[in-house]
Amino acid sequence: MTTADEVEATLGQPPSMIMLKQISALDEGCRIVLAHCPLAGFGYRDAGGASRTTFIGGTPGFVRVHSPTRMSFTLPDGEAHGPVSFVFLLPGVGETLRVNGSVAKRKGAETFVDVEEAYVHCAQAVIRSRLWQPPAPAEPAPEVDVRGEGPLYGPGVAEFLAAAPFLALSTWDTSGGSDTSPRGDRQTVARILDSRTLVIPDRKGNKRADSLHNLLQDDRLSFAALVPGRTGVLHVSGRGSITDDPALLETMALRGTPPHAALLIDVEHAEVTASDALTRSRVWTAATHLERGTVPDLMALAGDHLAANLAEAEKGLLARVLKVLAGFPATSRVLRLVMNRAYRSGLQKEGYEDVEVGSRRDGRRRRPAVDPAAEKLLREVRIAEVRRETPSVVTLVLEDAERPGSFDFRPGQFFTLVTDIDGRPVRRAYSASSAPGASRLEVTVKHVEGGRFSTHVHRNLRPGDRLSVRGPSGAFHADPAAAHEVVLVAGGSGVTPMMSMIRTLLAAPAAGRITLLYSSRSEEEVIFAEEFLRLERQHPERLSVTHVLTQEHGRLDAAGVHSWLTELRPPKDARYYMCGPEALMDTVRGVLAELGVPDDRVHQECYVSGADTTATAAAPQQMIVEDGAHVVGSTVAEPGQTLLDAGLAAGLPMPYSCTVGNCGDCMVKLRGGEVTMNGPNCLTPQQKADGYVLTCVGHPLSKVTLDIAEP
Repeated sequence: MTTADEVEATLGQPPSMIMLKQISALDEGCRIVLAHCPLAGFGYRDAGGASRTTFIGGTPGFVRVHSPTRMSFTLPDGEAHGPVSFVFLLPGVGETLRVNGSVAKRKGAETFVDVEEAYVHCAQAVIRSRLWQPPAPAEPAPEVDVRGEGPLYGPGVAEFLAAAPFLALSTWDTSGGSDTSPRGDRQTVARILDSRTLVIPDRKGNKRADSLHNLLQDDRLSFAALVPGRTGVLHVSGRGSITDDPALLETMALRGTPPHAALLIDVEHAEVTASDALTRSRVWTAATHLERGTVPDLMALAGDHLAANLAEAEKGLLARVLKVLAGFPATSRVLRLVMNRAYRSGLQKEGYEDVEVGSRRDGRRRRPAVDPAAEKLLREVRIAEVRRETPSVVTLVLEDAERPGSFDFRPGQFFTLVTDIDGRPVRRAYSASSAPGASRLEVTVKHVEGGRFSTHVHRNLRPGDRLSVRGPSGAFHADPAAAHEVVLVAGGSGVTPMMSMIRTLLAAPAAGRITLLYSSRSEEEVIFAEEFLRLERQHPERLSVTHVLTQEHGRLDAAGVHSWLTELRPPKDARYYMCGPEALMDTVRGVLAELGVPDDRVHQECYVSGADTTATAAAPQQMIVEDGAHVVGSTVAEPGQTLLDAGLAAGLPMPYSCTVGNCGDCMVKLRGGEVTMNGPNCLTPQQKADGYVLTCVGHPLSKVTLDIAEP
């Protein structure tokens, strides 16, 4: 097909009511939907004019609405130019909200869009694909025979296509318009004809046919495909054409009913990648599906748009009737029942069997009362204060973002801080420097040259900004109820957990004497200098701090540590805590061993945040999870995805805490396959030799089997 007349002769013309459901700005209903939407398909073109479609988001409300015609969001990869389009997905809901517009400006990773069109799209694509029904275990699809050496021959591409029932398709016209529409089919939405050619059936819909009309003007397109239960996305770009070839359409018939047309795609690029948006949104978890009443019923919202447009077009009586009907609560429920019945009847006529259209009440499933991952969800906090400690060190004073609450942990433990930098979540572990139990948490951050997170903290964060925290984590902590003497040795920023211990122990009447040996580069780099002086004056019998300035006296060596301990003469039941550079910790541990201090009285904290990323597999890999004698489940880890992220996204009971390779809580036994890990991390050489891996920094290089039973 090469003309609009040919397309309309096959599909028919859209009813006028369909076009009247489109509005030119975001009304209150649209804004409520966007505030609860965690994921969207997004179509754009880059600076070179290449077509791209991806999924964006990660958390509800990721789109910020500035006015009825202006919104913004973060685009992690690439830059969007010119016309753009969105299809917003609500977990558990069949209908989608589609928004078209153009890029107005960019500010860092933030992209601002002028809204030109918004409308509700019917639920047929979602229903056909069974997108929100519980996904089957993510077993890799059987190998697909791809003939020839083309883009579809790439790692994992053919297998992904064979399992993908849903995609977002982006097209453009020649007058500055863009469209991203949902496409869904049973089991496989895009079928492989050869190593560079795909075919997508075009089954009956609302007859808008925006994608097909756009392709008649500009044949460049792109799409992003999903497999329920997986957090990978298949990105495809190429050129499209429309066919009504009976022989080809017959191969896609359902119970003898072929589609009325099909889209042929000459593929230029195809690649499977892990998606941060899918991983973070957890849309495959039933607990994220919206409960009834959270957002307006989208079919009722479409009715509101229709009534508003009819009123503007001076079709007064019909508009008034629709407005009156919309005022009755029962109208929405009746409309939902009618639409669900229409969906079911229409799809069955197309040849679909076992059509499931949500519940009989509202087209949505009730979500379970408990989210399996709720116990370890991130805690959103607000920066109350940024306090300068030294020229290179600041303390962030954090408090709950929404409602007051205490931060409970053991003195010495650390928290994982999470924030988006240039559109991507970045995680780093920092020890608490405040005492536990307060309504504010203090973490002290030293600027590291080239450190992505610490640079962001020092340059960009201000009071009022928000972060997320996970924790507490770590086995490095003191017991305020114990009466024994505590000996602390710290170097540089390793003093931060020591400050938490000191503040806590001084507030505990039963705690024993505290002595600290603290090595710093220079006097101006002594962290908490004034605080130490104040606490020593207030508690002269309980706290003693000895400073070593390496620029003046050289590095703290074994002789210096031995001399200090000999003069100190700690009792036999004293406990020793060390945190700082590895060389200093090795020196102190060696001296303690010479003095006959038992290992069980020596505690050491090592920082391994900011681990280097190792090479990962180019293709998706199957991951089987066992719990001792039985299999818990399986999933697929996408290229670049950690074992932990893959397992959590699939709802598997993965143990974890810090998520940055610091605490060891995610250590599991590797029963089969090959895993590479980011380093450095807290795993010991013996643990590695015994076959243990850390899932939070581990990437599979082959099919793997993990045993999550207690190590």
